[in-house]
Amino acid sequence: MRNASKIIEAFFTSIQLYCLIIVIFVTNIFILIRTKFIYTFIIFFLGISTILTAQDKKKISIEYAGRLNVDEENYPGAKVLTRNSMQQVHIAHAGSNMWCDKAIYYSGENFVEAYGNVIVKQGDTITMTSKYVEYSGTSQLAFASGEVVLKSPNSTISSDTLYFDRIKQQSFYKSGGNVVKDSSGTITSKIGRYYMTDKKFQFVDDVVLTGDGTVVNSNYFDFYEDTGLAYLFGPSTITTEDSKTYCEKGFYDTKNKTGYALKDSKIYYDDRIIEGDSLYFDNTKSFASATNNIKITDTINKSIVTGHYAEVFRAKDSLFITKRALVTTVQEKDSVYLHADKIMVTGKPENRITRAYYNAKLFKTDISAKADSIHADQKTGITELINLDRFAPTDAFSTKRRPILWNNANQMTGDTIHLISNSKTEKLDSLRVFNNAFIISKDTISENGYNQIFGITLVGLFNDANELREVNINKNAESIFYTRDENQELIGIDKAKSGSIKMLFANSDIEEYTRLNTVDGTLFPEKDYQEKDKFLKGFDWREDERPLSVDDLFKEDKPFELTVIKGLEDYVPQENFFDEELLERMSQVGRKEKAKYTIKLSDLTLRGGKPFSLKEISKTKFNITKVVGKPNAVVMGIYIEFSYKNLKDLDRTYVLDLQKKPKSDNLNQLRILKGITDWNPINNPIYLTYKDGETIINLYEEIMKSSQKNIEYYSGVNSLQLLVGYFKSFDLSASTNTVLDYNMSMYLK
Repeated sequence: MRNASKIIEAFFTSIQLYCLIIVIFVTNIFILIRTKFIYTFIIFFLGISTILTAQDKKKISIEYAGRLNVDEENYPGAKVLTRNSMQQVHIAHAGSNMWCDKAIYYSGENFVEAYGNVIVKQGDTITMTSKYVEYSGTSQLAFASGEVVLKSPNSTISSDTLYFDRIKQQSFYKSGGNVVKDSSGTITSKIGRYYMTDKKFQFVDDVVLTGDGTVVNSNYFDFYEDTGLAYLFGPSTITTEDSKTYCEKGFYDTKNKTGYALKDSKIYYDDRIIEGDSLYFDNTKSFASATNNIKITDTINKSIVTGHYAEVFRAKDSLFITKRALVTTVQEKDSVYLHADKIMVTGKPENRITRAYYNAKLFKTDISAKADSIHADQKTGITELINLDRFAPTDAFSTKRRPILWNNANQMTGDTIHLISNSKTEKLDSLRVFNNAFIISKDTISENGYNQIFGITLVGLFNDANELREVNINKNAESIFYTRDENQELIGIDKAKSGSIKMLFANSDIEEYTRLNTVDGTLFPEKDYQEKDKFLKGFDWREDERPLSVDDLFKEDKPFELTVIKGLEDYVPQENFFDEELLERMSQVGRKEKAKYTIKLSDLTLRGGKPFSLKEISKTKFNITKVVGKPNAVVMGIYIEFSYKNLKDLDRTYVLDLQKKPKSDNLNQLRILKGITDWNPINNPIYLTYKDGETIINLYEEIMKSSQKNIEYYSGVNSLQLLVGYFKSFDLSASTNTVLDYNMSMYLK
């Protein structure tokens, strides 16, 4: 057979020769006409030439074909082009080139179907390969199927089917696909869209990015291939070997492994859970910072840290928090609350140290404290209360402010206070006050009477109820006690000096006290004491500073306003790929491209005792199937398959549009099935109601409305079929004719 390309070349050469002869002839005729008519003709001729040239540019061009055939029976109005042993069929249009093994070219409709090893190239940047391509030169919309791969300089898209709009420079898949990005990894999703001009991807539904030890899961995922920047919307997670980040709005730099998590954001670091309005993270450094309404939970030590700015170094087991910082240590019967301007928690769980500094306060129902700095060591069980000299008053006559501890009715101060607890039993064990130990308790009856003890050091022991039971004041002890009889009548004020004092407490009152090495002591009626003699040197009653609740820990703080977080813009849903502009272009195309989006059930005829007579619906993923389930019963129809991981994946709303043709029987089957033979009633298919025209279907809702047996039944599989068909019981010996002639389309609402 003659080479098709040579035939085409000879044909166009002849056309050019004829055109040249016509031009020469017309020119000679008009040579004698007035000049203005010559100009008019030339302009008219050039205009016609321009229009014809523009129209030619819109037509699909066959650059090469090994063979050319015409098959009017199977491909009416089309030319069948096939390759030879040397070269594939070569087709060109508007700056793009396509090669394939076989092509069906409808020149009248400017439409081509390409089969076998199809390659499409647009310039030197976009290359697409597949098994099959449909392309319209009018709409410039391409549809590819079968192992589709689209490559750009930085990314590779793979899918079973892909749409490519050359006018908008966008590609789109809706049946699952993946994108390989050299430096970022692989992204998979059910729906994906590539904006070639902006070099941007939009992924929807079951989005997963995997690469370099990181897995990102999201519902909505915008990705820029040049920068590697990703924007996450909806429930999303970023998982590494060391951490897991959750958010419902976020940003992730896939190159630098940094990002922000906003809206219900959380970061999981080993034994810590970090929550806040805005979380920043750097996975290369195992570092995170948080802003506003922060909550950090230590699951091992049962502590909760709150505040409005925090930094966490996972590798160093380090936590820093400020702006209304509070550490809550949860205990079985009571919790301990620690507040300061700044709090730092460092060390492994078993050796954890908490440092609270600048205006530190501690509260527990039976004990509270205040100091410039409070240090708590998890391993030793020692909590230190320390005051810093640089915060001491400069007035030489003022009372020096010292760390202070309150236990029930007792106030204790000193240069340094150690509170020792048993970390296993969570109970207080003992108390030590170093230098200038001073203990004060208000006399329960007198208006301005105070029991007071002063010494160099103090050692206190707690009972099982965390109450101060025994106190020993050592070295240079001084004391003032309000002594009462058994009727609580005041006997007098006992004022003395001794080497040391030992006291026993019961119900917050002094039960017994013993002076050792007494130097002097007096007991006089209260009236014999001048007011100044009722107080030991250094007396400082600070009950107004005592925190009586968690809220009291913050009462001396300055007013605070939350940091304004700029955040990220809200998610902008994808505009419909098949928008009005594209649909308008498609409306100008012949029936071939239109048929791609509407499936037609035509001439399905059942005759009693005879086989089906079916016209094949080609190039769709739907099958027409005949199933015989029991004697004298036949089901025929289309089975539409849905794959899913769990039932919730089916929670989507579809529109089924059935347009009945005249003289056609009504369809009487719309069921959810597990398999194509599952229509049999013993397998409990789910029956759906429908009508001619549009029917709204949500498969998940229909399953959940069915019996529990059906829910379990469908939960155990990963795919199901929606049957749109016809069930007929009939007498095989009778002459029964059933004709189904419908147009059907199904799409997401």
